[in-house]
Amino acid sequence: MALSTLRVEVAFALPHKQRIVALEVPSGTTARQAVALAGLPELFPELPESAFSQAALGIFGKALRDPDAHTLRVGDRVEVYRPLEIDPKAARLERAKRQASGQ
Repeated sequence: MALSTLRVEVAFALPHKQRIVALEVPSGTTARQAVALAGLPELFPELPESAFSQAALGIFGKALRDPDAHTLRVGDRVEVYRPLEIDPKAARLERAKRQASGQ
């Protein structure tokens, strides 16, 4: 009996470089497993492997709570999220301070 497979994509982007890797994976593959299969460390050698193996993941813009357990469906696009460089709350506070001092 043949193992059924799914076509999925894994996406990752830096400000200057983006890649979407199309894969055919066995049914039952998790989001984290698909990222491992996509070979992103070879496509982004400037980043440590942990940037992919420990990254937050999502499907079509919706963050996954447990990417190690989330089983993929046909056509899913797994997105690998980069860590934030600055906390959004801190950024808003800084903008508010600059606006207040400029008035």
